[in-house]
Parts: sequence; C-alpha cells; structure tokens
Amino acid sequence: MKNKFIYLSLLAAGLIACEPEFNNEVTNGSYSAGDADFSSYVAVGNSLTAGYMDGTVSRGGQMYSFPNLLSQQFAVVGGGAFTQPSYDDDVNNYGGLTLGGMQIASTRLIINASAGGPEPINGTPTIEVSNQQAMAYNNMGVPGAKSFHLLAPGYGNLAGVATGQANPYFVRHATSPTATVMGDAMTKNPTFFTNWIGSNDVLSFATSGGVGVDQTGNFDPSTYGGNDITDPNVFAATYSAITDMLTSGGAKGVVATIPDVTSIPFFTTVPYNPLTTQLLGGGDSQVGAATMTQLNQQLYGVLDQILTNFGAGDRINILDAGAANPLLIKDESLTDLSAQITAVAATIPQYAPIADFLGQTYGQARQATEDDLVLLTTRGVIGTAPAGVPAPFNSFGVTYPLQDSHVLTAAEGEMVKVATTSYNNTIKAIAASKGLAVADMNAILNQLVSGLRVEDGQIYTADYFSTSALNTTVFSLDGVHPNARGYAMVANEIIKVINSYYNAKLPNIVPGYYPGATVLPTN
Repeated sequence: MKNKFIYLSLLAAGLIACEPEFNNEVTNGSYSAGDADFSSYVAVGNSLTAGYMDGTVSRGGQMYSFPNLLSQQFAVVGGGAFTQPSYDDDVNNYGGLTLGGMQIASTRLIINASAGGPEPINGTPTIEVSNQQAMAYNNMGVPGAKSFHLLAPGYGNLAGVATGQANPYFVRHATSPTATVMGDAMTKNPTFFTNWIGSNDVLSFATSGGVGVDQTGNFDPSTYGGNDITDPNVFAATYSAITDMLTSGGAKGVVATIPDVTSIPFFTTVPYNPLTTQLLGGGDSQVGAATMTQLNQQLYGVLDQILTNFGAGDRINILDAGAANPLLIKDESLTDLSAQITAVAATIPQYAPIADFLGQTYGQARQATEDDLVLLTTRGVIGTAPAGVPAPFNSFGVTYPLQDSHVLTAAEGEMVKVATTSYNNTIKAIAASKGLAVADMNAILNQLVSGLRVEDGQIYTADYFSTSALNTTVFSLDGVHPNARGYAMVANEIIKVINSYYNAKLPNIVPGYYPGATVLPTN
C-alpha cells in the first residue's frame, strides 16, 4: 500500500528559489547601535546557528544563516567583519560530507517535480572533512552539537570522526585536534554574541522517536548516548560556563530559548490517523471498505477480544469505515502481554501455528492517539513491508506496529517537554543574572502553528506540506530547520530584542525577500 495522504503541490512557479533583494536602502544616519558594540560579533550554537537547512549545510544555504543575516544589519551601525566556515569546496552546492572520499552525510533535499516530494539532490558531495581549515570563525555554530560539546576537547579531532567521538563539521575548522568550540570562539574577542545552544540536548531524543535514555540524574555526559536527554543540572552547569566565557570580556548579547518539538513540522506533518477506506483501497473507497472489513475480521477484532479479556481492550479497536483510523504502533511503556496473546491464540485453530508470532508482535501494540507524534521520516514507511514478516501481517502501521524509531509516543513526548521547560528556565535565569537579552524562540515558533504575522503583513506558518501555504512556511524540507525565509524571520526577531533591550535602532529584515523551497523539474 502506498501512503498517499501526504503530498506537495508543485504547480506554483513561485516556489523556485530566488536571490533576496537588498533590505537596507535607508541611509545609515537613521540607525544606531545603542548600548551595544558590534565590532566583533560571535555566534555560538548548533545547526540552527550554522545555517543548516534541507538536511545539510551547503554553500548556498550557509549564506542565509541567521548570524550572517544579522551581521549585515550590524554593518550598518559599525559592525565588524563576519566570517563563517568556508564551503567553497561545495562546488555544486549539493551539501553533504565525505570522509576519505566516502560519503558520510546526505546531499541537500530538493523537491523533485516529477516524483512529487522531497528527496536528496542527485550527486556526490565534494565537501571533504579531512580538508581542514584550522581557523576560528565568527560563526561557531556546529551542527549536531549539544551544550556540553562546546566545552569538550577533541570534539574537532579528525581521528575521532569514524568512531563518533568527534563532529565532522567542527573537524573542518577546529584550530587543533584538542581545540574546543568555545575556546576557538573566544579567540575572536567578542564584543557582542548570540547563543542558541541546547536544542540537541533533547531534540535528538525526539527525532529518533525516543530511541535514547533520559539521563536525568546522571551527571557524567561522557557516558551519554547520541540520542539521550541531557540531565538538567548538567545543562545548567554547562550553560553557565558558556555564558561566563562569552561575557568575560564585557560582551553583551542575546540568548535564545529552545523550541518545543510540537512546533516543528518534523512532528506535526504526518497524522496519527491516516487509515481511511480511500487510502486502504488505493483511491477506491469500495475496495478500501472491503479491505477494512477483512482486517477487522482477521486481525483487529481478534486482538480486541483477546486484549479485552486481559483488561487492555482500549489498546486496539476495530476500524471504522466512516472515519479516519489511527496507525498501529508499538509502545514500550505498556505492560507486555505477549505471553497472554500467545496462549489464547494457541487455542484458536487458524491462529495456533502463528501464536508465538502474534504474541511477540502485538504484546505491546496499540493504536496511536492524537498525543503521539508520527515522525516526518515515517511517512515513507507506512504501508511498506517489514523484512521477514509474513503476509498479511506485513504492512507497517496497518497490520504490523510501527516501531519505537517511527513514533514519539505521548510518554516520550512528556519527557521532552519536561526537559525543554527545564532548559528554558535555566536559559532565562542565567540571562537575567548576567543582564543579557532573551529571544524567546520557543514562543515565536509556537506561534507558527496558528500563523505568525510579520511587519510586512505576511503570515508565516509551520504548515509544511500545505498546498496553499508552501510559499509562506518558514521551515526547510527536513522539517526541523528553517529555510532562508525562516532564518530571516529568526534574525528579525533577534533584531527586535536588540533594539528593545540595548536601545539600538537596527534595520529590520523582510523574510519575504528570501527564497523558499528549491524545485527541480527532475532529479
């Protein structure tokens, strides 16, 4: 079965990427730096700072990083030169990475008009990690970095890339194998800074579908896995140390809060309940209704009856031909009823030969609810056949449960929420103690769910796959990171904070001048 419930309209010619117009046509005399000094602006953070979009950092995409956009506005009031890691080796603007000539990261996502959806652009990356620049830059955003990584010696050691001990993006420009991100950043002697770190301390857990551990209570980050949630005390101590370093020379700055994952399309695009007769019938509702009846008779009804006998009848209900029905998922937080299902199935002649399989497969299965978040990457999995599973049980999300890596369950989502709230409270408290401005990007990005109106009157949203709003979404095709318009919006929100908090008069940025998705006729 093909999951056809998600689609892109490719008819609007306005989706083709274009170059932005010049924003600052007003003379310098009307602008002022206020109480700030932008002569040496340094940005620290992760992928959101580096200009990561469409699943990678590319030569073309990096120019739209929010720090680079900010530096152009700072230049109007005496801001100094702003440098970013070189991507001149990205000769075809494909993005991606190679290590020793072997590809280790995918090329950037584009919309393939002939296929009808996002996919990596065909081609081989030309960004070789071992071609090291050994130079500190004003933009020290490192994709993939968690808070404690900014202080970790060896995070830029080429020898550690293959083992996962080092970050290939930092390796490209770390000044030495033992350098730290913050150590290199401080060589720029910042007079002003932005700090947007912390998202990955919880985001990687969420984007993996909760395949990780909540490390609350574990104060040793060297023992954490890549998808684990950072202990709030570790985050607080780390964030405090980073802030102390950034302000040690008297620099002023803006810190940004961490977005709630429910505000980004990676978690809000794929519905929890896409199973309709239209879908199950491949566009033919009558065929779908017959299929649904068969599923109820051979699987859903049987499981519902067995589970009801053990007080778990709410896990699986029969499918309703007149409704949108939820996906079948595995929830590891549920009591495992594998043995009970196996025992009952063994007494039913037609199910006895596969009783063990039924128990193992559906012992922690349930139907998804609106509180579960189906990952954007799962859209290509629904309806496909898991390896080694016999028919008719071999349809992910329909007859075979989606696994832990496919869905962020409500329980896992609560862990993310608790950690995010704690981190943001820490960010605000430390900022207050240092007299720093706060850009509440969590609040701003949450507004995108219903629509955020900017100064030029345009309303931008997080409605990633809407046929009517693709030109006004601010997220790139990976569903996590902003597109060029999104980074312009982020920069503009920071400008508002600077103007208000530091009595500056910086020119605004118009997000509508910046490109949206890249559409190619064929890939």
